[in-house]
Amino acid sequence: MRVTFSRVVRWAGMTSPFSRPALICNDRSGSYDESIHRQLIDACAAAGARVAASFVLPKDDLPDAAALRASDIDLLIVWTGDGTINAAATGCEGWHGPLLPLPGGTLNLLSKQLHGDHPAPTILERALASGGRRAPVPTIRSAAREAFITVVAGPATRWAEVRETMRSQGLIEASREAPDALEEMLNAPGVQVAGSGAVYPAIILTPTRDGITADGIVADATGDVLRHGLAWLGGDFRDGPHERVATAETIILQSDRIIALEYDGELAEIPSPARFSIGQSAIDFIATA
Repeated sequence: MRVTFSRVVRWAGMTSPFSRPALICNDRSGSYDESIHRQLIDACAAAGARVAASFVLPKDDLPDAAALRASDIDLLIVWTGDGTINAAATGCEGWHGPLLPLPGGTLNLLSKQLHGDHPAPTILERALASGGRRAPVPTIRSAAREAFITVVAGPATRWAEVRETMRSQGLIEASREAPDALEEMLNAPGVQVAGSGAVYPAIILTPTRDGITADGIVADATGDVLRHGLAWLGGDFRDGPHERVATAETIILQSDRIIALEYDGELAEIPSPARFSIGQSAIDFIATA
């Protein structure tokens, strides 16, 4: 693992509660902007808390708790997409510092939840000045993994593959996969919350302070299907028609086949029936809103 360190100089009169932040970013991401990267580094320096360690994906590995402790890191700044925020938070369990997620991906759902819809440098400046509010966030746990933002379950997750193809290879290649995604959404065995009668092309699970909310996406008409396709391709599946199915500490999903999943933007599968329980992150996150 290659890590770049810098010597920290504390200024007289410095008010930031942090002194040795580390920064994670991905310079191969479509959302990466070199000028914003520089603004983040400059914001830390201006607060008297120069970046003490940089992890630039994909050439660097994500740091674990031991690496952060060895470098005396007291704040982990993660400027990436939701999936990498998940991986970074999971990988540094056992470290006692907080994680600051910044909007560096497509949806940036966790960042919006904790900070509102603000630019990454603005959020960082506020956190460095005040320390923000430090607390764990609710999560969704299954036998496979943990989600900090959302779990989408069901055959309609096939649209996520189309979305990724569009990002990496363009609209023409994505259009070749779209008919298969539409076929899956309309005709593949759906998924349901155990104990409820309705079957959906996908169910969206969201962790909240009150438990897991389960929303089924609705595709009863041609217009619904079109709206869902556009929502998935645009990145935010929640923009499509949906309805509340349940809110509970534990949600069991079932289907007539293996359930396709999207955990915080990363694709996976799980056997049916699948149990999802409300949990709490092992590390703290900083909120500024």
